[in-house]
Amino acid sequence: MAFAITQTCCNDATCVSVCPVNCIHPTPDEPDFGTTEMLYVDPETCIDCGACADACPVDAIFPADLLTGPLQVYAGINADFYADRAPAAASPAPNFHQWGPPAFGRDIPSDFAPPDIAVVGTGPAGMYAVEDLLLHTNARVTLIDRLPVAGGLVRYGVAPDHPATKGIGETFARFHSHPRLKMRLGVEVGRHVTADELAARHDAVIYAVGASSARSLGVSGEDLPGSIAATTVVAWYNGHPDVPANAVDLSAERVVLVGTGNVALDVARILTADPDDLAGTTIAPHALERLRSSKIREVVLLARRGPEDAAYTSPELIALAQRTDVPLVVDTADPRTAAAIDAGEGKAALLRGLDREMVDWTAPPADGLRRIVLRFHSAPLEITGDHQVRGLRVTGPVEIAAGQVVRAVGYRGRPVPGLPFDEAAGTIPNTAGRIDGRTGSYVVGWIKRGPSGGIGANRTCAKETVATLLDDITSGRLPVRARRSPLAGLLRR
Repeated sequence: MAFAITQTCCNDATCVSVCPVNCIHPTPDEPDFGTTEMLYVDPETCIDCGACADACPVDAIFPADLLTGPLQVYAGINADFYADRAPAAASPAPNFHQWGPPAFGRDIPSDFAPPDIAVVGTGPAGMYAVEDLLLHTNARVTLIDRLPVAGGLVRYGVAPDHPATKGIGETFARFHSHPRLKMRLGVEVGRHVTADELAARHDAVIYAVGASSARSLGVSGEDLPGSIAATTVVAWYNGHPDVPANAVDLSAERVVLVGTGNVALDVARILTADPDDLAGTTIAPHALERLRSSKIREVVLLARRGPEDAAYTSPELIALAQRTDVPLVVDTADPRTAAAIDAGEGKAALLRGLDREMVDWTAPPADGLRRIVLRFHSAPLEITGDHQVRGLRVTGPVEIAAGQVVRAVGYRGRPVPGLPFDEAAGTIPNTAGRIDGRTGSYVVGWIKRGPSGGIGANRTCAKETVATLLDDITSGRLPVRARRSPLAGLLRR
């Protein structure tokens, strides 16, 4: 029986590299890689060897005939991907590898001194770069993070009820004790050390600082108490040291989440979860305590466009819709919503089995089970209230009575002191990872390409940046010096 990839697929293609019969697609060298919501196993060519399941860093791959409960649907999802796709050429025989002496795979000439490279950021983008450098080159790496604990997005950005996704952090953590790596935690560029000082003490510096700032709605009332960013909520329930325990007020009966991306679904799911179900997860103790006394009964997910264009991925919506304790309801006040669901395909079709309702937004939520409501074709116009959020006025015109508004409309990067910054894009200008106008400085991840792609997208991104760096070394554009002043002495001072 074939294997199948399920909801927590991270898209980093580790499974692709170990498959002996080329049955997992899209592969990194195919045009649609990085554009699909997940990877898929072809049930017709899978030989049931299990190599992909063993290699998967997020435990997302299982035998299709053993899938139970909410995961059963993924046997069909994997097969459907290949329904109208030309069959891929399977490998003629298993790809067993010859044993031999270890070799570095990036062809740094043997007469070069091992380069000293600093990587700033311990999230997935930085760690994929570290992995590439340690496994495929002879580089010595200094790993730097402004926080006292490593992990970045995996530790502080993944919802606590997604333990399999958080599990990729264990894969990254194995490199923390590598003999050619030094950790420097609690070190912030621009505060404890400058970009120029880092550059002077390393042959190259890779910045993997992410995109931690929230985009604004650009409407009046956005600064009222009760109006916060989803980034704050995520950091709050994950115990981020920058966010206080009382940062999120759970006293409102209705919360409006502006946005329908996966982050918005994460927040809606956690705010409506049974606290007992979260007790055994990595949720911050202060967040769990406040959730036990939460008054929230309804979370509204507000989308500017229709259900066919929703930003969430199909796997995340499927998981949300399959919850039995928290109903998912579609508001059908706009006739375009029901028409799209009934006639559409893809994401719109996934909503066909849900309850529909013409919600009275001037009234408080009804008593009973907590619920999540999807409202489409509604753009925020104004957050209302005098000294506290009272509601959200949206196109329609409708005012949704709510005690809290959470904006989940995307992330943007923050400037790094001493480096160029594109304010419009929220990124550091670069060419294939090489920072424009700064020899020896590079970027990877969301600060390089913008806030797009999940955890696994950073593997391909890091590969490009590391390739650019190594090309600069071997071409002579970036000289490698035999000895540089150590960073440790500077940090002690």
